[in-house]
Amino acid sequence: MSPLALFSLEGRKALVTGASRGIGQVLAAALAGAGADVAVTARDAASLEETVAAIDALGRKAVPLAQDVRDVAGSRIAVARAADALGGLDILVNNAGYEEVTPSLDIEEAVWDRVVDTNLKGAFFMAQAAARQMQAGRGGAIINLASLTSYVGVPTAVPYGASKAGIIGMTNALATEWAGLGIRVNAVAPGYFRTAMTDVFYRDSAWQASMLAKIPLGRFGALGDLAGAVIFLASDASAYITGQCIPVDGGYLASI
Repeated sequence: MSPLALFSLEGRKALVTGASRGIGQVLAAALAGAGADVAVTARDAASLEETVAAIDALGRKAVPLAQDVRDVAGSRIAVARAADALGGLDILVNNAGYEEVTPSLDIEEAVWDRVVDTNLKGAFFMAQAAARQMQAGRGGAIINLASLTSYVGVPTAVPYGASKAGIIGMTNALATEWAGLGIRVNAVAPGYFRTAMTDVFYRDSAWQASMLAKIPLGRFGALGDLAGAVIFLASDASAYITGQCIPVDGGYLASI
């Protein structure tokens, strides 16, 4: 097999959660560009129209599904429908995420539950449902979205940081448990990327200047910067890699 062929996802069947915009939308299109057919989910299926069009334009099959990852029963149904529509499931990208910027002394239980249930509980039960499909086939690859807050503390982001630190622990545990099923479980940790969820920070020019001073590559991430790492972890190029998290952060963690 040629080195470039190692990165091909031709014939693979993928599912990306939270794919109506931002990181999820870019990753869904990247997987399609590498050859995969892709099921995409969002709480409102109508919001997936742009993502579906991008996948269609690449000549791959797109399957839009309504799903709230906090609804465990609904997530299991969505995974089953994706596998049925695609003819199997080889790749899961656990991208759906949620954040509320709140001082820790003001966090109510409902805020904690919304954030942690989306980012951690939701990711686990999606992985579980996907693994049940994958073990019946040829195995597969699960890629979880971690964060810089998996490693460092960020004020006003306690539930988010706790959930993303949990993603690392979950990734490690599932990687060791599911290796025998032929399922690899890895993660990527985006650094500073401007999305709808993080836009509140980028409105502050002083914050931007402070953050840029801490990033050795001297710029914020462009969403496309995440595509290569995810394609790598989904493909045969990473066939002997599991239980790892790749920070895509311009060198931020290496410099602190």
